[in-house]
Amino acid sequence: MAGGRAFRPSAPRRAAFAALLTLLLLAALSFLLSSAPASSARSSAPPSARLAAVRRHAADHAAVLAAYAAHARKLKEASAAQSLSFSSLSSDLSALSARLASHLSSSSLPEDALRPLEKEARERIKFARSLAADAKEGFDTQSKIQKLSDTVFAVGEQLARARRGGRMSSRIAAGSTPKSLHCLAMRLLEARLANPAAFADDPEPSPEFDDPALYHYAVFSDNVLAVSVVVASAARAAADPSRHVFHVVTAPMYLPAFRVWFSRRPPPLGVHVQLLAYSDLPFLNATNSPVIRQIEGGNRDVALLDYLRFYLPDMFPALRRVVLLEDDVVVQKDLAALWQVDLDGKVNGAVEMCFGGFRRYRKYLNFTQPIVRDRFNPGACAWAYGVNVFDLEAWRQAGCTELFHQYMEMNEDGELWDPTSVLTAGLMSFYGNTKPLDKSWHVMGLGYNPSISPEAIRSAAVIHFDGNMKPWLDVALNQYKALWTKYVDTEMEFLTLCNFGL
Repeated sequence: MAGGRAFRPSAPRRAAFAALLTLLLLAALSFLLSSAPASSARSSAPPSARLAAVRRHAADHAAVLAAYAAHARKLKEASAAQSLSFSSLSSDLSALSARLASHLSSSSLPEDALRPLEKEARERIKFARSLAADAKEGFDTQSKIQKLSDTVFAVGEQLARARRGGRMSSRIAAGSTPKSLHCLAMRLLEARLANPAAFADDPEPSPEFDDPALYHYAVFSDNVLAVSVVVASAARAAADPSRHVFHVVTAPMYLPAFRVWFSRRPPPLGVHVQLLAYSDLPFLNATNSPVIRQIEGGNRDVALLDYLRFYLPDMFPALRRVVLLEDDVVVQKDLAALWQVDLDGKVNGAVEMCFGGFRRYRKYLNFTQPIVRDRFNPGACAWAYGVNVFDLEAWRQAGCTELFHQYMEMNEDGELWDPTSVLTAGLMSFYGNTKPLDKSWHVMGLGYNPSISPEAIRSAAVIHFDGNMKPWLDVALNQYKALWTKYVDTEMEFLTLCNFGL
């Protein structure tokens, strides 16, 4: 930052100030909604004092419900009936407050005359409090976010328990695919079956696929919509899209759907897309890979599609450098410069995640095991998958795939690390062989953190929707969703047929 620039509150400070004001407002409303005239004071206070207290409560609740009515109309979150109910009750309470004020101004206040009015006022306030409390959650964004976070966490825990119990075969099983994504894949397959001549079963490979002078990306996914966004965003951000080549590897059951999508919606702006099924990779068999052996042996915690990233040198023998992109990222800036990043002879370039004692190796590895204690520093900084620059020549020289195989065999019983965590396998296999990238290359957390600064997002080359709140799901964080949906090809008719809420 320039030293002479006039002071201006940063976005985090402005956000914190706004949050403080919100909390103060909510605290005030909570006080208004929860407070009620005490029964002991009611019995001993004179009639004028009781009516004055009731009048204040009536006026306060009138203001609260009037605000709710305005909010309901502005945001269209409430139905017309709810808005009318808020407005009507607010008017009634205001009129009641005026009646109470007129009685307070009189010199004589007979008890018998006041009791019916007091009873009416208390009943109205009780109803207003109940109505406002029922509606509060619908207008309280923080409460909604917290409830949503709790739900997502609970579902994540259920999925984790299901995996550990062996009830899920792998992430690429059709049953684990969200309903709309599964519908999209089926619609694409139906289109292929309806016109098989329009889609080649095995299209001729393009010479660009093996050209080391071009910029190559690997994406492992069974989500055709997400992959289309990765490709479209990278193409629009590139200075010369024709130099960018995407190698997409998916499960055999999804390959036809990918081919239909990219046949009907060719890669934009001249980028190149190669579509592969992992069943077509000749080196991927039980003889060569402990991953395949463990899956065939019944280890359902290992998802093959996730672990394919450890075979990049075998997949692309002609290439020298490949950038791995996860399917839940959006590219915002030209990534060509990643091919000029000096990795200092390291295999992997990645953005680190640690600060202070957070997200270091001790979080991921079981340091009670001697092999872990002897080989790794528990305080070493963890890095992230999402945007990774791999020097395939350095990889081959260091024998990282062979090292990965050793660790997979050591961890067959899951004692060294959680086998559902592909990141931990990477932390081990590329330990001492990872070069930290500048954080602006890869900004994470858009799938779980509602507080990422707009400046960090704007300056990021790639934004990552890691977490459970994926942008193609209903639980996506609304403040980030448009960053992803603007790259969706909404003219693809199958999206509306499959009920995508984009």
